[in-house]
Amino acid sequence: MTTRLVGMKEFRQNMASFAKKARKQNIRYIVLKKNVPVLEIRPVDEKKFAMEKLTHEIKEARKQVKEGNVYTHEEIMKEFGLK
Repeated sequence: MTTRLVGMKEFRQNMASFAKKARKQNIRYIVLKKNVPVLEIRPVDEKKFAMEKLTHEIKEARKQVKEGNVYTHEEIMKEFGLK
């Protein structure tokens, strides 16, 4: 991965372009404000993101089950008009 530095003003004016280049060319941008790094723009690893999202959804589902926020098979079938 290549790293490039960019000023805040330039980044603001060309945000979509930087995002596209980051993804397509695997570039990490460090955005500077008065020569101080303030944020990092880099491509998202889609597989890693999907796993993190799935992990979060599983934790949320377990929490809902623990709180009793669940539906029976019959309730779901009725809700979708399948029974």
